[in-house]
Amino acid sequence: MIALLIGAGVALLVALIGTPLFIRFLVAKSYGQFIRDDGPTSHHTKRGTPTMGGTVVVAAVLISYFVTHLIMWMMNPRSPGPSASGLLLLFLMVGMGFVGFLDDYIKISNKRSLGLNARAKLILQAAVGIIFAVLVLQFPNEDGLRPASTQISLVRDIPWLDLAFGGTVVGAILFVLWSNLIITAATNGVNLTDGLDGLAAGASIMVFGAYTIMGIWQSNQACGSPRQAGGGCYQVRDPMDLALLAAILSAALVGFLWWNTSPAKIFMGDTGSLAIGGAVAAFAILSRTELLLAFIGGLFVLITLSVIIQVGFFKLSGGKRVFKMAPLQHHFELKGWAEVTVVVRFWILAGLFVAAGLGVFYAEWVVLL
Repeated sequence: MIALLIGAGVALLVALIGTPLFIRFLVAKSYGQFIRDDGPTSHHTKRGTPTMGGTVVVAAVLISYFVTHLIMWMMNPRSPGPSASGLLLLFLMVGMGFVGFLDDYIKISNKRSLGLNARAKLILQAAVGIIFAVLVLQFPNEDGLRPASTQISLVRDIPWLDLAFGGTVVGAILFVLWSNLIITAATNGVNLTDGLDGLAAGASIMVFGAYTIMGIWQSNQACGSPRQAGGGCYQVRDPMDLALLAAILSAALVGFLWWNTSPAKIFMGDTGSLAIGGAVAAFAILSRTELLLAFIGGLFVLITLSVIIQVGFFKLSGGKRVFKMAPLQHHFELKGWAEVTVVVRFWILAGLFVAAGLGVFYAEWVVLL
């Protein structure tokens, strides 16, 4: 628990102090956001607002994670260092953030609202996702536990939903496809949610808060732990290190949100939204709660569905629309809701979804108690 407090504190300070410094750098370089012409007209006033703020969040997470482990080692040389699960999560977060950074940089340098073309973006994301999926099936610990398994999970691995039913090679291939489906859904979900000042950051703080709680609980109720109660134990490789990273991410986003809340002084850009989406997907896979992500990240799911429904109905109906504009948050803007009203109400929805996910997580353990 001391590590969580240290990590969160360092991340909060780095983000709070680093964000305004980064804003000054971006302003000096004239690196501002270009606004879509087909978006809400009220957003045109945001043109030129510094973007790529996700860079500060990623940096804060990396600095805080390694500084925390260094401090813990100095306090106790026998304390465990960075774990395989933690490093793999950072790999996916940084990898996706780098793809987003390229996208943002192209937008800024070419002075347009479009960055990487869809094909290049998909290839780069797939490359990072495939490498991650292959690596998480490696690195067994002394108990033989690996960061992930080929079994699909809800609150824990479901034995009868094992992707390795056709053999090891088939299972590995299916797992890579399954993992990349989760990664694609999470990164796109967060990316689509990022459109109003503070919306994605605020919602993500709650999501990572949930993973902090679940990581602590999984550590306390790990199979073989002296604190284990009942038969509902968890087989997660590095639950406490995942809880540390979740706390760090929440704190880093709180620091960023201080400057990103309406009116935003800086946007996270694709650098931030893709990095956050990658981290969310990694938590779902590494904590063995893949299907539970649909509850915990319910706001991201809802907003993604609004885009799918809008595009699908538009094509099937020959040009008609279900919403005034998609993603969903812009529909309510065009209905006359103030931006801050939309953001706060969507934060409430995000909180309700997170609460439902935690409820399912705890209820399952109680049933097995």
